[in-house]
Amino acid sequence: MSKFSPVIAARAVWQMRVRKRPFVLSHAVNSRCNMSCSFCEYWKEQGGEMPLDDIFRMLDDASSFGIGVYNAWTVEPLLREDLPQILAYAKSKGMITSLITNGKLLKERANEFHDLDYLSVSVDGTKSYKEIRGVDFEVLLDAIMAVKDKLKNPLLMNCVISGKNLDDIEELIQLARDIDVKISFEPLYEFSGIKDNVWENMGIRDVVKYHSTIDRIIEMKKEGYPIINSLTYLEMIRELKKGYNCHVNNLILNVTADGSIEHCRVHRENMGNVKDGIVNVWNASKDRQNTLAKNCEGCFFFGYVENSLMYDLNLEVMQHYEWM
Repeated sequence: MSKFSPVIAARAVWQMRVRKRPFVLSHAVNSRCNMSCSFCEYWKEQGGEMPLDDIFRMLDDASSFGIGVYNAWTVEPLLREDLPQILAYAKSKGMITSLITNGKLLKERANEFHDLDYLSVSVDGTKSYKEIRGVDFEVLLDAIMAVKDKLKNPLLMNCVISGKNLDDIEELIQLARDIDVKISFEPLYEFSGIKDNVWENMGIRDVVKYHSTIDRIIEMKKEGYPIINSLTYLEMIRELKKGYNCHVNNLILNVTADGSIEHCRVHRENMGNVKDGIVNVWNASKDRQNTLAKNCEGCFFFGYVENSLMYDLNLEVMQHYEWM
């Protein structure tokens, strides 16, 4: 969280290291999507969604619990008409706000981000983007250009590296520099429940080419391109071998659209519901969450990995990782 003020950084350290509680609320603000990506499991679930008043109550509770960052994500947050009200309420509770979107509705809602601190847009390629996401890349780029200068902080393009976009990575990095935005990378996570033929089509199978691609990302990071990942993380994903202790339960409180509290995006084990009180669920599930984190074989979601490395005071990550 290198961009945070000393006051916010001190709050985060107190919350996570002393109180042993997460500082970020990652909220799956809805259960609907306007894309049907083959490699995603979330849009298929179509579960219930908390009404606005219940979200406000959750944010009140989260603030009392010590949460300092509210992150709205999955499935597609911009499908919620009341999203600006949610972000405004989180801001009124003293929280930093962030949003992760596929960008399809970004241009038409470009003037609604008054209470948004950080915006991340999924950009998984240039030439390959339409095959991966089903939308012309020019449409997405037009939306990014329409909104990027309205934001308080640089827009982030997040690219999930797959077997489909290896030829696009260097071009994406060049684009990020040219249009003055940041870019992040993480390798595709092959979720269970998705058909094997999808992973055969999308997964990282050409290891030599993948290694070459990551090597080029590392080179461009060292050359000063606006890549937010740390070198530690990039070197780790090159080998696709876990090299960190997971602290996701000490970092992030994961809440689903219906208010369920889950351990993380990988271990989607239900720990309780926000209606039962965040502190109550947290205290009751602490031992189980610690066990899941300790025994996890590891994922490479950059938010989990980079922040876990920061939690363990990795100096290179603290110096070079630029996002939350």
